[in-house]
This record gives sequence, C-alpha cells and structure tokens, in this order.
Amino acid sequence: MGSTEQNEAQRPQLKLLLAAPRGFCAGVERAIRIVELALAKFGAPVYVRHEIVHNRHVVERLEKMGAVFVDELDQVPDGAQVIFSAHGVPKSVPAEAKRRQLFYLNATCPLVSKVHVEAERHFGAGRHVILIGHAGHPEVEGTMGQLPEGAITLVETLADVAALRPADPSHLAFITQTTLSVDDTHELVAALRRRFPDIAGPHKEDICYATTNRQQAIKEIADRAELVLIIGAPNSSNSVRLVEVALRAGAKHALLIEHAGQIDWSILHGVKTVALSAGASAPETLVRDVIDAFRKRYDLAVEETTVTREDVAFNLPRALAS
Repeated sequence: MGSTEQNEAQRPQLKLLLAAPRGFCAGVERAIRIVELALAKFGAPVYVRHEIVHNRHVVERLEKMGAVFVDELDQVPDGAQVIFSAHGVPKSVPAEAKRRQLFYLNATCPLVSKVHVEAERHFGAGRHVILIGHAGHPEVEGTMGQLPEGAITLVETLADVAALRPADPSHLAFITQTTLSVDDTHELVAALRRRFPDIAGPHKEDICYATTNRQQAIKEIADRAELVLIIGAPNSSNSVRLVEVALRAGAKHALLIEHAGQIDWSILHGVKTVALSAGASAPETLVRDVIDAFRKRYDLAVEETTVTREDVAFNLPRALAS
C-alpha cells in the first residue's frame, strides 16, 4: 500500500450535511453586479457608500477591481459615480447626492425597497409605524430614514413591545427588517397583535424569501449534527440569525465563521457529523473552500438537503441594463 493510500485509510470519517438553499440571494447578486457593471462602464474608481453587502471577501474583490468603499458621501469627490449598498439608505442620502450633482446608482435590494414603500403607505394613511428590527443595522437606519423623525418606533424584543405607549393605538402599523429570525419575528408580531388588535401589517411578509429559505434549510439538518458551521460575516444579520436558528432547532453547537481559515479543528475531535450553510451574502466559493478543508483532513461524505429551489432574479438599473 502506497503512502497516499495509507494516509487516506488513516483519516477519520466525517459526514457533512450541506444545506440548500445557501449563500448568495438575488438581491446580493444584483448589488454586486451593479458595482461590476458600473466599473466596466465608467472605469475606476467607482465609489460605494458602505459595504455593498456584508462580506469582506466580496468587498476586497471589488476593491481590487477599482471600487472605493466610503462611510459617507462627503468622502466622494465631485463628479464621481457613487453606488448605495444593498441594505438601503435614508432619503437624505440620495437628496444629498442630487444636491451635489453626483451620478448615483441605487443597489438597494428590491425587497428592502418594498418595506420602504410600505412605511410610506402607512404614514400616508395616518398610521404610526412600528419597525421590528435590530438597532444600528444599515437596513434599519435606511428604513427609519424614509419617514420624518418620530414617525417610526423601533422594537427589538418582547419587552420593547410591552413598553409601547402610542399616542393613538387605533392607528398603528408594523413592518420588519428583511433578515430577521422568522420564529422570533412571529413572536413579536403576535405580541403586537395581542396589544393592538387593529394594527395593520404588510400585504406579504417582509422577511425576504432568501432569509426564510436558508433558515428552513438549516432547521432540516441542525439536530442531526454535532456541530453546525455558518459561513458569513459577524455584521451580517441573516448569517447571525442562522446560527441562532440552528441552536433553536437542536444543534448541539453552532458557530459563525468567515472562511475556512477560521475553523478551530480542535473542537472537531470526536465529531462525526457537521452541518454547513452560508448566509445570503457569502459566495459559494467560500463554501467550497470549507468542504476542501474538510476533505484534506477527513474521509468525507457529503449529503446535501434541499428544501426548495430559488429562481428569483431582479432587474438592473436602466443606466446599466443596456
């Protein structure tokens, strides 16, 4: 027996449960494509306000192509092209871009834009808007920035719902961040409806299809694994929620990693089954890197569980469609 065959025979066996759908959603793919096409059409540099999506691998690749990521518009020079991230922006941002006569492209996910439209519709109907979301997240800041200050109240917990004291309880509506835990959000919505039976809600659930599908996929396999790994950034809401959902679904241990290099192999001692998924802003190449890292150390058997197929696609801005 050759040395390679001996090494393979000595490797421990491991089953890898692969969740599907996982990784990029249509909104993320659209946002990244907008930056790529803008660079091709206008040349470098093209400025991007905030991370186009929450993934350093994606951001660094676009930086190498000539994208320049900034925190605010005052870092964008006059006459430059600027793109707004997939998470959405307050109305004050495009207004400032227009004032400065900057050419801008809005890469906001259409499902986030849907929430913005809902907020305006409810406000126009004279309702105070309750937003279920996480304070400080760019999507929440963008949504709250669609209406005048004080027109939206943010709630994050059941305690926040209990503490609500609206001026007119009969004229309320709720909307949600698109990347929340489905189960946690249902609890908050139920609490809102108990307190305010007449509260208006979305025509269709605000949590996006990709978040829902990825959470359902990890639920299917989490309790079969001794360890669940979620690939995603620590500032990616949908990725962090996947870890929480996995634990709630019965996973003994669940961790968020950004790439294969962050795997702590010592915690896999004695582990026979690992489940793997990726947040909606994590490219499939990072998933393949993790699988390859396992193959180098284990006699690996990969089992993919698919809960649904995704065929969603969003149109590009007209300025780039030609």
